[in-house]
Amino acid sequence: MELFRDVKVDWLGKKWYFLGFSLIFSVAGLLSILFWHHIPLGVDFKGGTLVYVKFDSAPDNAHIRKSLDAAGLHDVIIQSISSGAMNASTSNEVIISLPIRDTHESALDAGRRDIVNALTANYHDSGFEVRNVEIVGPQVGKQLTHQAELATLYSLAGMLVYLWFRFELIYGVAAVVAVFHDTLITIGAFSLTNKEITLTVIAAILTLIGYSMNDTIVVFDRIRENLRSMRREPLAEVVNRSINQTLSRTVLTSGLTFLTVLSLYLFGGEVLHGFSFALVVGILIGTYSSIAVAAPMLVAYQNWRASRGKAAVLPAGKRART
Repeated sequence: MELFRDVKVDWLGKKWYFLGFSLIFSVAGLLSILFWHHIPLGVDFKGGTLVYVKFDSAPDNAHIRKSLDAAGLHDVIIQSISSGAMNASTSNEVIISLPIRDTHESALDAGRRDIVNALTANYHDSGFEVRNVEIVGPQVGKQLTHQAELATLYSLAGMLVYLWFRFELIYGVAAVVAVFHDTLITIGAFSLTNKEITLTVIAAILTLIGYSMNDTIVVFDRIRENLRSMRREPLAEVVNRSINQTLSRTVLTSGLTFLTVLSLYLFGGEVLHGFSFALVVGILIGTYSSIAVAAPMLVAYQNWRASRGKAAVLPAGKRART
C-alpha cells in the first residue's frame, strides 16, 4: 500500500530547521535534568515503601494528600489504579509511595501503620483497607539503576557493531547518534513534566530504541540501493529520494503504532501512563530522527570528507558484507 506517489520533498534543504527543533527540545530537557526536576526516578530506583490502599468508594487523591500532610507524611506520591483498569478487583485502589526511611522489615509495619493512622484521623470520605505493603531498599535501587544504564549502553553498542558490519561505520555512528538523540529527548520530556521513571519506563525506552533503529535501517537500506542506480547524482539527492521513497512505509508503520500507544496512554489508566507516555514521545521523535538526524549526518560527513580531499566512504554499488 502506497500513500504517497512521486514525492519530491527536499528534506535536506530543511536541515537547519530540523537542527533548531532538535536543539530546542534537547537543551530544554538537559536544563530540566541538570537544574530543575533532574531525573525523577521512581521508587524502583530510589527506594521507598509502597502501600496499596483500597477504598469503599472512588477516592479523592487531593483529600488523601491533605490527610497525609496533616499527619506529617510529606513528599508522598499517590497513584490511582482505578481509572481505566481492566480488572474490577483493583477498583477504587491507590498506591501511596513513602520516601525510604528504613530497610528493615519493620518498615513494612511502620508504613502500614502511618498510612492507616493518617487516613483514619483525617480522611472521612469513605472506608478503606490496606491490601498490601512493599518496600524497595536503596541498595536494590542502585543495582537497578546500574543495570538499566548497562542495558541501554549494551543495546547501543550492539547496534553500532551490527550497522558497521552490515553497512559502513558512518551508518552505525549516525544511527546511534539519532537513537541517543531520541533517548535524550524522551528522558527530558519526563523531567520537564516531572513524571517518574520506573522499570516499565526503562522497558519502553529500550523498545523505542529498537523501533527507531529499525526505521533508520529501512532508510539506510534504500540509500544503499539507490547509490547503485544513481552513481552520477550528488549524495544529497540520493538521500532525499530515498527518504521520499520510504515515506509511505514510515507513515503507515509509525502512524498505526502511534495511534495504538496513544490509545494506551489515553485509556490505559494511571498505572500505564509512564510506559505509554515514553512510547508516545519516543515513536514521534524516533520517526522524526530517522529522517531529520540520521540521514543528514551521512551527507554532512561525506561533505566534510570531500572538503578535506578524502575519498568517499559511501561508494556507489557497495554491497552489504555477509
